[in-house]
Amino acid sequence: MAYFSSRPTPVKTPKASVAFNALKRDIMLGNLAAGKGLTELELAAHFQCSQGTVREALLQLQEEGLVRRQGHRGTQVSECTEDEAIEMFRLRQQIEGSGITRVMLAPSRTLTRDLSGLLEKMLVAAAAGDELELASFDRDFHRRIFEDANLPALDPILHRCLVHNHRFKISRSPMARDLEATAMRHRSIIDAIEGGDARRASAAMHHHIATIVDFGPEVFPEATQ
Repeated sequence: MAYFSSRPTPVKTPKASVAFNALKRDIMLGNLAAGKGLTELELAAHFQCSQGTVREALLQLQEEGLVRRQGHRGTQVSECTEDEAIEMFRLRQQIEGSGITRVMLAPSRTLTRDLSGLLEKMLVAAAAGDELELASFDRDFHRRIFEDANLPALDPILHRCLVHNHRFKISRSPMARDLEATAMRHRSIIDAIEGGDARRASAAMHHHIATIVDFGPEVFPEATQ
């Protein structure tokens, strides 16, 4: 299968991967608050690894926009603001809207099969109540579609937008969400692609992005019309 893992540039060592995944989970869930300082020495002691291993994990987190490394000021957990979230939703509309139009000109033969497989994985994660795992497969789903657009230089940008949007959505959820319904929101996109209907696929993707969070109608008023 050709579809992506949830990391554009995987960390190279097992210990760095453990540190990366643990820190990412805590940042996404809000256990590590925005502005929290992260020191290589303390993290190395916590994960029982070298500072070089921690540095590798922090560089990957920086690539995903989850931390900021500022020279002598050290490394801090990045902010997750509504203003940035809105701009990233708008950027996603541009990237994924153009992408799916290109995809529908010549979708790969495995596309709908791959997407259906990812939806099944989302449903398994939903049944287990694992919102972070669901979000990871959600990102794989959107990046798998974009893979067929043949615009690889934009994939890291899309990935960062997806990570930030999921972090924002999880952090702003006032109560437990219906994870199965969240997963099933992707079904209409698969159906449109499978049906070969470019206009329907574009509309499904646009509506999907525009209705992810409550402020969607304010950012994309046409989605409610």
